[in-house]
Amino acid sequence: MFRIGLGHDTHRLIPGNALIIGGIQIEHDRQAVGHSDADVLLHAITDALLGASALGDIGEMFPDSDPANQGRDSAEMLRAAYQRILAAGWNIVNLDCVIFAQRPKILPHRLRIRQRIAALLDRGVDTVWLKAKTGEGIGPIGEEQAIAAECIVLIERSH
Repeated sequence: MFRIGLGHDTHRLIPGNALIIGGIQIEHDRQAVGHSDADVLLHAITDALLGASALGDIGEMFPDSDPANQGRDSAEMLRAAYQRILAAGWNIVNLDCVIFAQRPKILPHRLRIRQRIAALLDRGVDTVWLKAKTGEGIGPIGEEQAIAAECIVLIERSH
């Protein structure tokens, strides 16, 4: 038995010195704003996993009304969601992710991001794909007011 999950996240950008994308800090003149560390990609992956397994969503597991989640490392959140799907009898087949950002360019960081995500999910790097799209200078993404990510995950019943 297979299931597909879709995750999406968007964060505002403000002047800063780095972005956290996929668990990797990337030097940049802007930073994402969020209740946790605002890792838009790990949030999208977390939601995709929880949705595919019908086990809730990131807001249910880690509500922004809980002070314990202030500044929380999104890698911890992803690992907790991953453990939840494993306990429910699911296993990850693969992930396909997209970052929507005018800047920074993702290609120079893609392999490190894929490796980090694969390590967090105990998978081979070949099960994690990542691509990037700009906003073509249009709208909040193109005008560098926001960054977004989407992820599709395929899971299968492990037992």
